[in-house]
Amino acid sequence: MHGSAKTVFMFSGQGSQYYQMGKALYQGNAVFRSELQRLDEVVRGLGSASVLAELYASRPASAPFDRTLLSHPAIVMVEYALARTLMAAGVMPDLVLGASLGSYTAAALAGAIGIEQALALALAHARALAGCEAGGMIAILDDAKLFERDFLRQRAQLAAVNFDAHFVVSAPLAHCAGIERDLRERDIVFQRIPVEYAFHSRWIDAGREAFAALGGQVQAGRLQLPLVCCERGGLLAELPPAYFWDVTRQPIRFPAAIAELEALGPHRYLDVGPAGTLAVFLKYLLPAGSPSSQQAILTPYGHDLANVERLVMAAAA
Repeated sequence: MHGSAKTVFMFSGQGSQYYQMGKALYQGNAVFRSELQRLDEVVRGLGSASVLAELYASRPASAPFDRTLLSHPAIVMVEYALARTLMAAGVMPDLVLGASLGSYTAAALAGAIGIEQALALALAHARALAGCEAGGMIAILDDAKLFERDFLRQRAQLAAVNFDAHFVVSAPLAHCAGIERDLRERDIVFQRIPVEYAFHSRWIDAGREAFAALGGQVQAGRLQLPLVCCERGGLLAELPPAYFWDVTRQPIRFPAAIAELEALGPHRYLDVGPAGTLAVFLKYLLPAGSPSSQQAILTPYGHDLANVERLVMAAAA
């Protein structure tokens, strides 16, 4: 690894959550456990049910964790607690990157808002979406040019391009089964993402005014760390006024954000999201011969404690 590489903490959003995420770390790491318990008190104080009680209930990790009122704060809580755990052990970020809801965590870690405010915003967003049409998101393993075909373009919106052969569409729930049938007939690999709404599409626009009324319009402070926004596709000098709405409404431009970072030099990309999905995307995005590296920490497959320990040992070396 190049000695001058800067460390990027990457935070993912809806779709990366699952039951039991971070449980091994919760049981085995005092900092992570303490942070999650503290943040659970915050969300309960904001009128939410206990996120921890739901997250670590007796359900398999494969069960859909798609209730937005709980999954929204759960994602922010787990990401922030993991970031604080790494920092307490000496693994410090030089930059933060946010994709979709992960942009709330990124803003908090960058110091533009407090984590309590980030959780209040996440809950306000979830409550605002209650008036929106039920929707879905489908990840498709193919070139994004496929979206121009009528069977997709007329029933969905392009929500994200993750790398050359992987993109995501959002659509009303009533359209999802038909889209999946057409993909199956064409032998195209796809996966339904566990969400209740069609994020990153016009089908959540009905929630925008309610979000503003519930506190979605906030005055963010000055960024203490450089922040890379996947909605804007690059570095931000400050948070724009509609940041907390736009990051979940506009398409995710992860490749553009990474391209801007790679143009600046080598980076060590640490996926501080629940599932390691951004680290997987980076395997296909980093150019051949790049001195940059990527690493997942939490995944649905375990090894969370070992992954944290390896990072800490590398930071101490």
